[in-house]
Amino acid sequence: MQNSKLIDRAWKLQHRIEDWAKHFGKGKYGRILKMARKPTEEEFYKTAKITFLGIMIIGFLGFVIYIIREVVAPWILSNFHILE
Repeated sequence: MQNSKLIDRAWKLQHRIEDWAKHFGKGKYGRILKMARKPTEEEFYKTAKITFLGIMIIGFLGFVIYIIREVVAPWILSNFHILE
């Protein structure tokens, strides 16, 4: 008896998933999916370059903040006798 309840629940879940997938392209996202297209090679490389540049800038800023925290801040505190 317990096994049949589990199977019935699994079938109901399966039908819900199938109905959702069947109507996915017809709802509020349907228009966007119909307008979407594969980017050209030039668009792809331009997007990749900009993304790479953004990642490098953020990484550089993080490195600068790390250096300030680890090297510059202790040097300032020790030379100006702050927190003694």
